[in-house]
Amino acid sequence: MTRGGFSRLPSGNVVVTLTLPHPKGADRGILRVVVLGVNRQRALTRLRNLGFGAPRFSGNAEPPTPDEISAVLHHPEGLVWRPYDAPDTEPWHPISALRRLSANG
Repeated sequence: MTRGGFSRLPSGNVVVTLTLPHPKGADRGILRVVVLGVNRQRALTRLRNLGFGAPRFSGNAEPPTPDEISAVLHHPEGLVWRPYDAPDTEPWHPISALRRLSANG
């Protein structure tokens, strides 16, 4: 079980946030991942398809912040991440950047 939460937007879509280990192993760090989806299950499926195992959460312990919602809404992929312990000034990264980092070892 991972920590996370969600927020329903006026459009009906949801923004889901999860704290997950790096897809190549927890020794590479913990990530805060923000994903936009038509519902929570679709958002989690998007992450599962990217190699994050079977992410799931219960409750709404860590809902997305306004910064996280803004970041994911303004990104064309609708899926961003940054290290969990990153300062608020660190930019959000597209998921494609994480895949490139993972492929480089």
